Order: sequence, then structure tokens, then C-alpha cells
Amino acid sequence: MVGQPAGHRRGLAAGQHIDRPTGFQWRRVYPPTGREGLVPVAFVFADTTEAKVDNTVAVLEEAGHDYWAPRRYDTYHRGITARDYGKAVPVVVTTLEQLQEHGADAAVWRRLGREGEQTLTAALDNPDGDVLFRDQEARADAAEERHRAAEREAQRPVCKRCGQKFTDQRWEETTAHRTAWSAGDRSVCGTCHADDVARKEAAVEAARLQTAAPPEPEDDQEPDRGRSWFRRRP
Repeated sequence: MVGQPAGHRRGLAAGQHIDRPTGFQWRRVYPPTGREGLVPVAFVFADTTEAKVDNTVAVLEEAGHDYWAPRRYDTYHRGITARDYGKAVPVVVTTLEQLQEHGADAAVWRRLGREGEQTLTAALDNPDGDVLFRDQEARADAAEERHRAAEREAQRPVCKRCGQKFTDQRWEETTAHRTAWSAGDRSVCGTCHADDVARKEAAVEAARLQTAAPPEPEDDQEPDRGRSWFRRRP
């Protein structure tokens, strides 16, 4: 068995119960691997039968499930199939005979929790891990954003006068507390509201001009009547 911390080996040799090592403990013994998860552990079986290897691997998978198995990501998104390997210990197994015959770079490694044999690199990689999660999360975020946009669009007001949808600016003007008081008729769109404002301004200007204009002179008929009376006198 290769790649196990010294403290863990001593516990196994003494027949003691071993608590699951924390990420901090692993990092104190081994440098980062460049992959999510903890340092890998390899079992290399020698001088044994294939049946015994299979039985031992089955026991390792069942008894060590809490050590090597990935978790679900803690996310509110639905449909995320990626798994979190951040606290998982990758465990791979092979036999000495396979290594001698094919070499360590060949597809002679089987990782616990998977079927079939892979190269060591493929066995240690996590195609369903953090890379897949980031992709699925980004897709889920985009889908959620589209859903929110569609819901908002379905609620967008329509002008009662011309039937046009409100722009975002007009929508905010008619709903925001700071601008609703000056939005005029809040059932009409920005264009119709601008027409209303223009008509009111024109009416006010017309009234102002009418008030400022001098009064028209009135016809005075009395002086004419007086002069005619004088002309009629003998």
C-alpha cells in the first residue's frame, strides 16, 4: 500500500480505530496534488488470486465509503449532477503483476467507486467534479436569469392609451416612490405621458400670453352722437 500518512499506518499496524484524516492533516504530510480532493492512496496487490483481490476491493469500497466517496455540492440549484471531491481521498488499486507486464502508465488502475481500469491520470481525474460543477452552475445561473427576465417581462405594464409596453425608465417612474408623484397618469407610457405634458405646457403658455396681451379698445358711440346733435342745431 502506497501513499498513506505515517500516523494512519501506525494505527492500522496497532489495530486501533482510525478517525478520518482532515484536509489539514493530509496537507501537513503531502503537498497539494493540483486536483480537488486529498492525496491519493494506492493499493498494489501481489502474490494473490484475482478472487481475493476482488473481495478485498469490495471490502475497501464498503468500509471506506466515507473516505473515498464524493459528496453532493451544497447548492440551491437543481439538476446539478457534479460531485464535490474536496474532502474525498482517491483510492486506486492494481496488482504487481499488471504493473510488471504493462507498466504504471498503462490502463491498469481501478479507482474505488468506478468500473473498469484506467490509466493513473484518468483514474485520479474527476470529470464529474469541480470543472463540471462550474459549468453546470453557470448554466443554471443563466437559466435562472432568463426565467427571472421572462417573469419580469410578463409583468411589464401596457399603455392604456396606445397599447405600447412601458420602457424600463417609464416603469420605474410610475412605481418608484421618489418619482411616482410626478409621473402623471401612471397608466400611460412615456410617449403618451410626454404628449400630456406638452399639451399642458401649451395650454399654460396660451393662457399666459392671453393674460399678458393689452385689452382691445372699445368703440365709444357717445361722442359721435353729441357732435351730430350740435350739427343739427340751427
